Order: sequence, then C-alpha cells, then structure tokens
Amino acid sequence: MISDGEMLALVKKHGVMMTDGHFVYTSGLHGKTYINKDALYPHTNETLAFCMKLAHRFISAVEQNLRPDVVIAPAIGGVILSQWIAYCLSQLTQIEVLSAYAEKTSDGKGFVIQRGYEKLLPRKNVLVVEDVLTTGQSARKVIEAVRGYQGVVVGLAVLFNRGTVTMQQMGNPYVFSSLMDIPLEAWSEADCSLCARGIPVNTSVGKGKDFLARKNAEHPATPTQQRS
Repeated sequence: MISDGEMLALVKKHGVMMTDGHFVYTSGLHGKTYINKDALYPHTNETLAFCMKLAHRFISAVEQNLRPDVVIAPAIGGVILSQWIAYCLSQLTQIEVLSAYAEKTSDGKGFVIQRGYEKLLPRKNVLVVEDVLTTGQSARKVIEAVRGYQGVVVGLAVLFNRGTVTMQQMGNPYVFSSLMDIPLEAWSEADCSLCARGIPVNTSVGKGKDFLARKNAEHPATPTQQRS
C-alpha cells in the first residue's frame, strides 16, 4: 500500500500541485494554487495506487452492511476515479462493485444519471467519489441525484479536499474520506486580490479560459491578460 509520504512525492513529481499562479476553479472561485488531477491520471499504475489506498481506507471505515454496490462520480474527470475505485473495491471485497457516472443537466445547475446507470441505484449502497473538493458543489449535487433515484449514499471518497469541506456540507453521508487534506485560500472574483493587481489568469487548467473569454466579451477593447 502506498504511503502518505510516497503520495506526496508523486504529487510533487508529476506537477499535480501548481503554485504561485492565478487560477479560476470550477466553482468560479479564484486562488493561487491549483490541484491538477489530470497530471496524475496518465500514470495508470500510480492512479491505481491512489485509488487502492482510498478504497482500502473507505472499506476499513464502514460496517459490512454499508459496503458499496455501486461507485459513481461526476463526469468528466471523476469517470476515471469511478472505474478505478470500483475495481479496487471489487478486488478488496471479492464481490463485483459496479461503476457509473453522473452528467450535468442541460442548464448546468445539477446532475442527472442516465444511460441505464439509473437502473443500478434503487435500494443499492452507493459510494460517491470525486477528485478535488473546493466548495463540494458537484459532489453534493451527485449525492442529491443518487438519493433522487432511491440510492443509499454510504459515503463520499475524494482524492484531495482543498476547501475544508465538511461532512455536513455534503449532506451527511455515512462516511466522508479524503486521501489528502490541503486547505488552500480561495476568493470570489470580486474579492480576488490577484485580479485587482492585474495578475494574468492561467488558461491552461481550470476555468481560466472561460473566465478570460467572458471578461474579453464584456470589455472587447481591453483584452484581459492571460498566461498559459
């Protein structure tokens, strides 16, 4: 089993944690540090090691009757986690654990479970997984969607909790587990000192490119600075 020290070394090695920049997160908040989980995913052996540790931690924390039948995650990035963690749980329990994912609704305000995955959920134990929590909005909406299909949310398991998100904010699943808690500051656009100082937005990750497009549409004569 990979150790905490080895995980931290891999995070540094693959540039998963990007620092001293100006980033726009999925939540719309801004900050100086970005957790780039996509830098980890190409390395399948190491992604597997992270997911096995998270699966083992979850299994160790729950009673037999709360072990998951299905793992589900928000698309897109969480799909990789859903597959790997379902695989790891299947290996640990010697019982097949299914993998599914939820997609954003057309208005982008919630999540819907379709493609036949919704048929897997009623009265089944469901583990929701997510890569990075900042505000936890996406994970919370997936939990609500699962419950809407009469699934029993037995837990939320995440790789990185960077927003000090709590179990209560997530709707009180039975177990809330994260591999790495990395509290980092984040601000609204209105309160962002980086914006006020004209620090260029990083457009290579997160929602920086969308932010830049919106700002340039609002002020076409004075394009917002960018950095990739």
